[in-house]
Amino acid sequence: MRELPVLDLPQTVACCAPLSSEVLGEADARTLSRQFAALADPVRLRLVSLLGTAEDGAVCACDLVEPVGKSQPTVSHHLKVLAEAGLVTSERRGRNVWYAVVPSALEALRSALAPR
Repeated sequence: MRELPVLDLPQTVACCAPLSSEVLGEADARTLSRQFAALADPVRLRLVSLLGTAEDGAVCACDLVEPVGKSQPTVSHHLKVLAEAGLVTSERRGRNVWYAVVPSALEALRSALAPR
């Protein structure tokens, strides 16, 4: 049996920087998981897009029916899921409910995906 020579290797350098500067904590992971799951539905993703681009910052639920092509009860259900995930807020104005995105929640999602 022959022995192979051991080579002197130069200092190993990482090929790329880590994706994140810190490990995600358990509570943050639960929150982000719930929020990403809420966005996994195409209708809810479209609703967040519509709310996020609204000129007045908020949109009446009744005005979201036509753009997503779903019934009022279906739109209300999807908005409820988004609200429970902390992605949108709601405010009753008379008989209507107005929805708006939560900018800090969207920023948290964005930063969780952005490389450091």
